[in-house]
Amino acid sequence: MKKNVALVAGGYSSEYGVSIRSARNLYDFIDKDRYNVYIVLIEREGWYVQLPGGGTAPVDKNDFSFIRENVRTRFDFAYITIHGTPGENGLLQGYFEMLRIPCSSCNTFVSALTFNKYSCNRFLEAMGIRVSDSVRLRRGERFDGDKIVAGLGLPVFVKPNDSGSSFGVSRVEEASQLQAAVDKAFGEGDEVMIERFVSGVEVTCGCFRAKGKIHALPVTEVISANKFFDYDAKYNGAVREITPARLSPATTAKVQQTTTEIYDIVGAKGIIRVDYIIPADGEPVALEINTTPGMTNTSFIPQQMKAAGLNLGDVLTEIIENE
Repeated sequence: MKKNVALVAGGYSSEYGVSIRSARNLYDFIDKDRYNVYIVLIEREGWYVQLPGGGTAPVDKNDFSFIRENVRTRFDFAYITIHGTPGENGLLQGYFEMLRIPCSSCNTFVSALTFNKYSCNRFLEAMGIRVSDSVRLRRGERFDGDKIVAGLGLPVFVKPNDSGSSFGVSRVEEASQLQAAVDKAFGEGDEVMIERFVSGVEVTCGCFRAKGKIHALPVTEVISANKFFDYDAKYNGAVREITPARLSPATTAKVQQTTTEIYDIVGAKGIIRVDYIIPADGEPVALEINTTPGMTNTSFIPQQMKAAGLNLGDVLTEIIENE
């Protein structure tokens, strides 16, 4: 009997549209001969299943099921592809854990930790992973911009502490720009991180577990036409993405090894992606962990899977069967 698989998409953040595109791309790759696959939209107004042939049905949140033509369907597996709240920060993970429905993502604690950029970087730093210096601001908290600039230097990156896809992110070149950048970042969340700029090559590396072994994917080099890898660069083509990255074999191995170490350190699950800067000394500086990385047809993970000679559909089957 086929398993019923929910591709859980949407969410409550600015990343809603990216999530929908990820779900549609994943839908094309999941083995339909093996699974009954449905896209489930999570919205503040309600949760809905997209039905074959059109139309929707409401989700019964008591057991994550839906009724169609008087037949109730319960899901056997949830593949979470929400980028942002509530699918990347542990909220949905906790819901599925309570219902005992296996899902593709990290558990509640790991999702919450990795979603909080500042806390995650401090955790990784304590475990021996190189990260950039940063400070955290909470909404309503007063801060001394001159003191921050004296400590971190210029430029700095100002970003929401719990968001993604570069929404609300600014590169600040002058101290006078700091307040406006902080206000912009607070438009996306309740905490802001101000991070020291690290000069170097920007790269990203995917990773997943299969058959009990952690596999690092080929590294992608990111060359933005803008001042940094912002939303326009990510999704509107203002970027060059080179897979595999133009790194020495030793540096490539170092990035991949660090990625597998991070996967193991945090206790990750499913497919993740870690972003880095490679400075002149060649030692990777971890920027952030994405536990529900973008899976659109232009996203990094599908590119890296292709470069590795892997079939995305086969990897998805492995994740579903070995949750």
